Amino acid sequence: QGAHSSQLYLLCQYSLGCGVSCGLSFLLEGAPHRSWNLVLAAGLAGLLALHAWRLARHVCALYELHSRARYCGVCILLLAAGHGIPHLLRNALALTFAVANLAAVELINRDFLSTGEAMRFWTPLTICYTLLVVYMQEESRQSTSRGLVFRTVVVRMGGLFILLLTVGRWTDILHVFVSLLGELWCLLRSAVLLESCWKQ
Repeated sequence: QGAHSSQLYLLCQYSLGCGVSCGLSFLLEGAPHRSWNLVLAAGLAGLLALHAWRLARHVCALYELHSRARYCGVCILLLAAGHGIPHLLRNALALTFAVANLAAVELINRDFLSTGEAMRFWTPLTICYTLLVVYMQEESRQSTSRGLVFRTVVVRMGGLFILLLTVGRWTDILHVFVSLLGELWCLLRSAVLLESCWKQ
């Protein structure tokens, strides 16, 4: 149903991908055959995505019929245990983002020569993002516009872009553009599902 959490599951796709990538590169650092481990992880993720896509296609087409007739194991399982899926997703997201945050902080701090240099980076970043989060939450309470999601991404990435102009390198600025394109692409791909959440 169109709870706020179901919208969050759709909105965090790109961030989740970045977090998993960052967490894996940190956890596998120094491991033998690290590149092959990352390829294996990407292959398993692709296999999981393929099966999830097939399951979603099956459910969208046949769930109503199969759940009434009660002869399809997949649909009966979803009927019996489907209410636990959001809780499972929430726990998986919390764990993934916790590992990703620790990995990101550790990987970023390696680039700094001293604690003072690290503080010059983290202090404005923390203040900037805190103000952005407060501003966006206030705006989301006052506005129900569907364009708000895209505006949130652009404002967040714009703030990060301005911050990195002062303390970052040119590769960091390039990464902001890549991230902006990635997030917008994920949002466009999930636009139909987001529309469904808003209608509910």
